[in-house]
Amino acid sequence: MQTQILGLVTPIMALFFAATFVVLWRVGRLKRHVLGFGLAYAFSAIGFLITHFFPADGFYLFHMTQLFYTMGSIALLASVCERAGQKLHLTSFAAVYVVSALVLALAVNLSNDVGPRLVIVNMGYGVMFIIGMTALLTARRRNVIDVAIIAVIAFQAADFLVRPSITLMFERSIPAEAYRESIYYSLIGLVLGVKGVVTAMVLIGASIAEWTTALRESSERDGLTGLYNRGSFEQSMRNLLPRAQTEGRALSLVVADIDHFKQVNDIWGHQAGDQALGNFGALISKMVRGCDKAGRIGGEEFCIAVWNCENDPAHRLAERIRQGFASLQHSDLGEDIRLTASFGLATAREGETYKQLFARADEALYRAKSRGRDRVENAEEQRLDDSFSEPQSKLVALNPSWPDPKRASVPRVSHRDNG
Repeated sequence: MQTQILGLVTPIMALFFAATFVVLWRVGRLKRHVLGFGLAYAFSAIGFLITHFFPADGFYLFHMTQLFYTMGSIALLASVCERAGQKLHLTSFAAVYVVSALVLALAVNLSNDVGPRLVIVNMGYGVMFIIGMTALLTARRRNVIDVAIIAVIAFQAADFLVRPSITLMFERSIPAEAYRESIYYSLIGLVLGVKGVVTAMVLIGASIAEWTTALRESSERDGLTGLYNRGSFEQSMRNLLPRAQTEGRALSLVVADIDHFKQVNDIWGHQAGDQALGNFGALISKMVRGCDKAGRIGGEEFCIAVWNCENDPAHRLAERIRQGFASLQHSDLGEDIRLTASFGLATAREGETYKQLFARADEALYRAKSRGRDRVENAEEQRLDDSFSEPQSKLVALNPSWPDPKRASVPRVSHRDNG
C-alpha cells in the first residue's frame, strides 16, 4: 500500500507542473514553447500512471510507457530548442525511437528479465537528450537561464545513460512480475521526482522571466500594430548606431508610409484604417529578423532598423515589404481594394546621428511620394544622382527664385498629413 501511494507522487507532481505551464502560457500570453513544457509534463504523467497501474508483466507495458515518455521527451526538447531559436531534427528522434522500439520488442520476446529492457529504453532517451543539448549549445543566445536549461538537459542525458547500468549492477535480474518491488523501481521514482522538480523550477523561472520581459515590452509597444512605439524605437536606434560603428557593422534605416491613408479613414472609416495599420505592422513583423527593430513612429509612418545589413539587401527587404503590402487584402475595405506604401531608405554613415540618418531616409521617402508613390527610394542612390547634377544645384542655390527642376512639378507637402 505504501509503495502504491509513493508511486502516485511523481505523476501527480507532473500533472501539477503541466497545469502550471498551461496557466503561465494562457494568462501571460507567452509563446507556444511554454505550452510545450506543459505537454511534456502531461505526457510524462500519463507514462507514470501506465507504469503504476497496468500489469507489470503485460507485454504492451514497456511499449506504451516508451511511447508516452518519448512524446514527453520530444515535447520538452523541441520546446527548449524553440525557445533558443534552434530547430530540432525530429527525424533523428524518430530514428532513435524506431530502433529502440524494435530492440525492445526483441528483448521482450526473448526474456522475462526487465533489466535489458530498461537499459535499451534509457539509452534511447539519453541519445535524444544529447541531440537536444547539442542543438542548445549551438544557439547564439546565452544568458544565465539558457545555461541553467543546458545544465538540466545535460543532467537528464547523463542520468538516462548512467543510472540504469549502475542500478542493475546491484540488481542483476528483475523478473517482470517483480518489477514494482525491485530496488530499481524505488530508485527511479526518487530520481524522476527530483529531475522533474529541478527541471520544472528552471523552466518555470524561464517562463516567468519571459512574462516579465513581455510586460515590460508591452509598455514599449504600439497597441495597434505590436511594433515598438516611437520613443522605444528611437531609443533602440540611439543604442544601435554607436554599437554598429564600434563593431564595424552596417545599419540601414527604412522609413515607410501608407499612401493616401487619410482617404482610407475618410471613405471607409477609422476602423478600416486601424485594420490597415495592423495588417501593415503584422507584415513588417513577419518580414524582419529578430535582430532588427521595427516601430510605428507616427500615424501611418513606420521605421525599420535593419541590423548588420548593407544598403542593397536593405533595399531588397523594403521592396519585398512593398510588394507584400500591395497584394494584401483588407477585409474592411472589400475584396477588390488594395493599398500601397512608399519607402525611403538610408544606410548609416560614419559618425552619423539618428537624427541625420532619419532625415536622409525621410527625404528619400518624400521623393518616393513625389514620384508616384508605391515605390522604394534610396538615399544612397540619390547621393550619386546629386553628384552628376552638382552645377545645376549650385545655380539654384545662387538664385533661389529659379525653380528646382527636381521639384518643379510636385509641390512640397507633408506626406505624414496627406499620405
